[in-house]
Amino acid sequence: MTTLDFVSVRKTFGPTVALESLDLSVKEGELISLLGPSGCGKTTALRIAAGFEFADSGAVLVSNADITRTPAHKRNMGMVFQSYSLFPNLTVANNVDFGLRTRKMNATDRHRRVAEILDLVQLIHLADRYPHQISGGQAQRVALARALAVQPEVLLLDEPLSALDAKVRTTLRDEIRRIQTELGITTLFVTHDQEEALAISDRIGVMSNGRLEQLDTPREVYRNPSSAFVARFVGSMNELPATVAGNHAVRVGEHAVMVSQTTQADGSPIRLLVRPEDLRLVDDGGLPGTVTTCTFQGSATVLGVRLDVLDVVVAVYVAGIADLAPGERVEVAIDGQRAVCESIS
Repeated sequence: MTTLDFVSVRKTFGPTVALESLDLSVKEGELISLLGPSGCGKTTALRIAAGFEFADSGAVLVSNADITRTPAHKRNMGMVFQSYSLFPNLTVANNVDFGLRTRKMNATDRHRRVAEILDLVQLIHLADRYPHQISGGQAQRVALARALAVQPEVLLLDEPLSALDAKVRTTLRDEIRRIQTELGITTLFVTHDQEEALAISDRIGVMSNGRLEQLDTPREVYRNPSSAFVARFVGSMNELPATVAGNHAVRVGEHAVMVSQTTQADGSPIRLLVRPEDLRLVDDGGLPGTVTTCTFQGSATVLGVRLDVLDVVVAVYVAGIADLAPGERVEVAIDGQRAVCESIS
């Protein structure tokens, strides 16, 4: 049973605090994505797990065994980098074989394992090619195969898709998930791309300034963000000026909006963060405004609407085709139950 745990891990680089008391448990066979902006500490956490950096304090455990001070080469980790890091003078098969050779596996077993893992990543037909003879997506699958060939306890992925174009990135993202699920390998995936994290993860850890802001399923992180930072970073948000009007209500312009809860005092000015899909067009009783843009996206249309009383433009998702043009008048209603109320300091 392979698990990966960070226990109160702290790491600094001079005066900069990269990680501040990180507590994180990756369950057996689980894929957790660490998501956040540059400098938030996610890559530092991955490097500490790999043994490329050591924590100032706290502990790193694999299956409850303390590996905090264990050198990288003595940890049974599989690592995939953004830059592939393949050996240019070795074929695809020999790149995958490299780790097996260093572990002194006999030739027969090595050849069998290389064939198995290349078949798993669907590259057996490219075994004799060199890195310069294959595409970027194929090269990253070779890097993944090399990491998996040694049968690591934990798979670590450091933004492995960021160097690829959008279509290849989506395909390879799904391939990584398929392979990870098929092998049942415990995995930590680092990315700054929210779409990747939402698509591939069992749980997402959203990080900011070295701290874990929220750790939950993709659905919960998106629908029930724990803070204004998470709400803004994962998905898009409309920001509306509002005033607290009770424990479960705010006032936007002249309209009362019911929310799940407010912690601010009555009359306090706040920002109401609302996802575009939680706004809807109504025939009467909404906030009046004027359509500014109409963008058809296939299964939905995104409208930009400038609200009269607030003088702000909001994005409204409408299923299918919205037969509206810039300049037309509409009314917008707010579903505030999943909105986030942010204090204005």
